Order: sequence, then C-alpha cells, then structure tokens
Amino acid sequence: MKKISLAGQIFIGLVLGIIVGAVFFGNPAVASYLQPIGDIFLRLIKMIVVPIVVASIVVAVAGVGDIKQLGKIGGKTLLYFEVITTIAIIVGIIAANVFHPGTGVNMSELDKTDIASYVDTAETQETKSMITTLVEIVPTNPIAAVAEGDMLAIIFFSLVFGLGISAIGEKGKPVIAFFQGTADAMFYATNQIMKFAPFGVFALIGVTVSKFGLESLIPLGKLVLTVYGTMIFFVIGVLGLVAKLAGYNIFKLILTLKDELILAFSTASSETVLPRIMDKMEKEGAPKHITSFVIPTGYSFNLDGSTLYQALAAIFIAQMYGIDMSISEQVSLMLVLMVTSKGIAGVPGVSFVVLLATLGTVGLPVEGLAFIAGIDRILDMGRTAVNVVGNSLAAIVIAKWEGVFKPAKTSSAINKAS
Repeated sequence: MKKISLAGQIFIGLVLGIIVGAVFFGNPAVASYLQPIGDIFLRLIKMIVVPIVVASIVVAVAGVGDIKQLGKIGGKTLLYFEVITTIAIIVGIIAANVFHPGTGVNMSELDKTDIASYVDTAETQETKSMITTLVEIVPTNPIAAVAEGDMLAIIFFSLVFGLGISAIGEKGKPVIAFFQGTADAMFYATNQIMKFAPFGVFALIGVTVSKFGLESLIPLGKLVLTVYGTMIFFVIGVLGLVAKLAGYNIFKLILTLKDELILAFSTASSETVLPRIMDKMEKEGAPKHITSFVIPTGYSFNLDGSTLYQALAAIFIAQMYGIDMSISEQVSLMLVLMVTSKGIAGVPGVSFVVLLATLGTVGLPVEGLAFIAGIDRILDMGRTAVNVVGNSLAAIVIAKWEGVFKPAKTSSAINKAS
C-alpha cells in the first residue's frame, strides 16, 4: 500500500476534524479534550521558530559579510513589500465596492462576540507612531526579544551579530559552525514535529467547528464568499502576474507548498510553516541569505491576505451600518491601513487589532467588529494561506531581482514548460 503523503494526512485530519466538530456542535467537552492537542502542536512549532530564524540569519549574513549588499537587499525587500501590500489593500477596497457584501445584512440576525480583549491592545497600537515602531526594531535586550518572540528585533540583532562574526574572520568560524549545527538540528526537529501535524489539525479544526458550527457562516455568507473569492483572485491574478514578470510560475509555487498551505490553512497560523517554507524556497533556488531575511521579515511587513481582508472588512462594516464612504474617505482608509498593518505580526489577533485601530481613525463604528468576530477564525484560515504564498514568492522575486536565483534542474524544466 502506497504511503499517504503529509499533505494527504493533514487533509484527512482536516476532514475528520470538521466531521467531529459538526457532530458534537455546542458540546464544550469537545474543546476540553481537543484543544490541548492543538495547543501542544502549536507550541512545538513556536518552540523551534526563533532558534531557526536566529541561526539561519547569522549563518547566511556571516557568509555574505557585505553590509552594502545586505542593505541593498533590505531596501529592495521593503520596497517590494510596500508595493504588494498596497495593491492588496486596493484589491480589497475594490472588491467591497463591487460586491457590496455588507449591503442588506440584518444585524438582528447576527450574534455579537465579545471583543474587549482586543481593545486594549488596539489602543496601545494607536499611540505608536511609525517612528516608534522603527525605534523598537532595535532591541535593548536581545534575550528579552527572543523570550517575547519579537521577530523584527530578533532579525535586527541576528543581522548585526552575523556581520560581527564575518568581520572577525577566522575567529568567527567556530561560531558559524555552532549556528549551522543549530539550524540543521532545528530543521531535523521540524521534520519530526510535522509528523504530529495531522493530529494538531484535527484537534484545532474540530474545536473551531464545534464552537461556531457551520451554520454560523450563513448570515455572513456573502462576506465569506467575497473574502475567499477576492483572495483567490489576488493569488492567481496579482501574485500570478508578479511571478510571471519574475520568470516564475505561481501554480508551481502553490504545488511546491501544498503541504504547508494545507497546514497553515487548517491551523490559521503562519508560524507553523515558517521553517519549512524557508527550507523549501532555498531548495527552489533562492539563496540562504535571501530566504533567511526576506521570509521572516515578511511575517511583519508583507501580510497580503491580512491587509486585503482588513480593507474589505472595514468597508463591509460601513455598508452594514449604511454608511456611504466617499472616494476620499476610502483613500484615507487605504493610507491608514498602510501604516497600521505594519510591524505588529506578533500581536495576538493581529487583524482584529489592526481593524480596531483603523476603524476609529476613519470614523467607522468599532462595535461592528463584534458581529464578524464569530467567523473570524474561518476567514483567518484563508488569509493565513495567502500570507504564506505571498512571503514565499517574495523570496523568489528578491532572489531574481538580485540575480542570484539558481533553480534546481527539475524546477527549471517545469518553469520552461509552463
């Protein structure tokens, strides 16, 4: 009997989780039994993310050792991220105006969810300026940054440390060997942890369905269809065009990432696949110093699915309340999202926090979020998968932009055929 692939095992876990959740809908015992399994899987992944990011960046930067080259890569990366996320915001705004998912929604039919836990975090974010965010990228204590999972601060310290190791020449070789060994060990640990992924997916999706039920999607079905339809268009249309301009094929990328996309979609967590997409994009042909910097940085600055959703959801709430936003007001919404959506990937419920910080700024009722909070997990699954595709493609685009992309023979043959 042919062995079932990891993608197949995760998909089976997903289907079984949906079935169990639907059968035991409304039964709190399901969450009490399954949630610990899902939490253990997520914690296992989070346990190895920081060591892999630190070790990979240190090894890659020490190998390059050219601060001018790294600065050029960083500048190109941030420019690319800003352009793509701005396009994602525009696509979300256009979709909301074309399909009007909030028009005609009867709010009396919707359940309100308590969003108080997000309010304080959003208020904290509102008080932060872009300058403050940039200042906080530089950690006063790198150990504290690692403990808190502050990815931008971790990346900054790793870059500085890698350059320092490169500068001391022969003395730095034992340190490079240590971090290379750490990276190899953590990637091995990742492969072992992934064997537990089908059980984690089964548990997490089972809890979600048992809590909210599939029928919770019906009153907001138009929003769900609009969000997913727009995200599919963005991946195939926008990212597909970007990939083609870079000489790559978006469907090849999706096929390469099939395991990671199913896992990210099922768990609604992009952290679960960070180590694997770094490894896969390196095998696709993007050098280690590109994948090690671009992909982790993208987790804070290139959340394509999240920014698209935030734009669409903001206008959905306006439509639901019968508020007609003018073109200038929608441009203001776009400009605010361009700022509020950056650099807070580590904040729990990041999309909700960004929306809370944004709605008040552009004069929309914040309480409208309480009506869509119940289905946010379902929407989060889709936008997480889009974020994964966007960040993986970014590594390829930057590598090609730098002229250092070296595809494997099989990848090259497929791309030429397409």
